[in-house]
Amino acid sequence: MTGTITGKMTDPIIDIKNARVFRKHVRVFDNLNLQIHAGQHTAILGPNGAGKTTLLKLLTRELYPVVRDESYIRLFGEELIDLWQLREKIGVVSHEFQNNYQAIATGLDVVISAFFGSVGIHGHNQVTEEQKQRALSHMEQLKILELKDKQFLMLSTGQQRRLLLARATIHTPQVLIFDEPTAGLDVGAAFALINDIRHYVQQGGTLILVTHHIDEIIPEISRVLLLQNGAIADDGDKPDILTSEKLSKLFDVKMTVSELNGYYKWAPNA
Repeated sequence: MTGTITGKMTDPIIDIKNARVFRKHVRVFDNLNLQIHAGQHTAILGPNGAGKTTLLKLLTRELYPVVRDESYIRLFGEELIDLWQLREKIGVVSHEFQNNYQAIATGLDVVISAFFGSVGIHGHNQVTEEQKQRALSHMEQLKILELKDKQFLMLSTGQQRRLLLARATIHTPQVLIFDEPTAGLDVGAAFALINDIRHYVQQGGTLILVTHHIDEIIPEISRVLLLQNGAIADDGDKPDILTSEKLSKLFDVKMTVSELNGYYKWAPNA
């Protein structure tokens, strides 16, 4: 697919060509090809084991493809990119990171830690007043300022995830990757988080949503990619992909898909 901004063709911000990727000696992808352009809000949908987490780790440089001819991963036009620059360009919120964030830290510490790429604030981290004020202002904008003095590990899952979203977006990244955003949240917390994500998109960022729940796919997302058994099974405009027939095949269960106010939902066939 191609991306456009104000009618002009743009270079892809993510460009994967013929990627072969292994995790623990298991080949997850063989010839993965994918391009995502700025402003092309994309949902990557698939069952457990489809390769979603592996794809996420490719985009964050936690995994690399096998080196071979005519194969590459380019982020923002670069095959080699400084990790500090990448952290400022791509914000990530994932279950894995949330589970690993075990530092004794306040809500404010969590957001500030983005400036150091750390889990919590440590003695060698010299926090400036400018960094502190930026973090406080960002938390106020996201309406979570009341969490600034509370211990992260004592907060609800939803509160923790909103803090991690604030941490991921403190640099105003060009791309936000969100893995299973509402998993484990009650309805109120899920709606609050969805509103935060929509606010990020409306400010001009590019969203990549990794999920196996179609109700997380916000109205602003226009493209959906179906991932199955380490391959892209389908890729296209949201209304063409989120159909009863295609999702029944993807998840191997008969279902009916419907849409209301820009959101999709599914139900098992009787």
